[in-house]
Amino acid sequence: MQTDRWDEHLSRISTMWTKLRRAHEGSHEAAVSARQELMQRYCGAVYRYLLGAVRDPHVADDLTQEFALRFISGRFRGADPERGRFRDYVKRGLFNLVHDYRKRQLKEPRAVSLEHNEPAAQGQDVDAEETFLASWRQELLARAWQALTEVQEKTGQPYQSVLRFRVEHPDLRSPQMAEQLSALLGKPLTAAGLRQLLHRAREKFAEALIEETRHSLGAATQEQLEEELADLDLLKYCQSALHE
Repeated sequence: MQTDRWDEHLSRISTMWTKLRRAHEGSHEAAVSARQELMQRYCGAVYRYLLGAVRDPHVADDLTQEFALRFISGRFRGADPERGRFRDYVKRGLFNLVHDYRKRQLKEPRAVSLEHNEPAAQGQDVDAEETFLASWRQELLARAWQALTEVQEKTGQPYQSVLRFRVEHPDLRSPQMAEQLSALLGKPLTAAGLRQLLHRAREKFAEALIEETRHSLGAATQEQLEEELADLDLLKYCQSALHE
């Protein structure tokens, strides 16, 4: 990405940290708006993690609402961009929430097992970390797909349709893809035209993914952004777009 485009993005984006600060220090109206935007942006990642942790959609729904209440009530007031990434604060909050839920479960009356009590699995913390990273990664990917859909609707170019078809049919050759997509889209496509569309769709998707990841970091340097993408196993989708 060229330097002027990079600077434009940095100046244009209202960072997550600014919104987080407004959510707890701004006027009542600004605070409500900031809280709502933050929760809307990351509720997908929150719910995915909680569902993976408790394996019960109803409990995950309840805990997602409890997380939102904790967030709105000011549990994230001490978040500081100098002390860590926003997702680290979300992760810590979710880990504490699940811990509290399991403690409540242990206090509820239940039948006593006659089996020997096994110690907690040593990999439990690792599993929780991996589950959280997977949920965060899936949310960023989902938001990138949504952004690509919006570009398609705005421009009339079938970027989302073409890229989604490629993902779902990875073994098809260009002529076969062009033939099938021509029928699906109701417009003729040549193999060469399809390859060009697919190339542009990948570029657009990569740009959207970079944008969504940067939103979660705030005013990050390119090095920090690349590190975050690598940590989330997303760098493979946008490596070339970072160095244009």
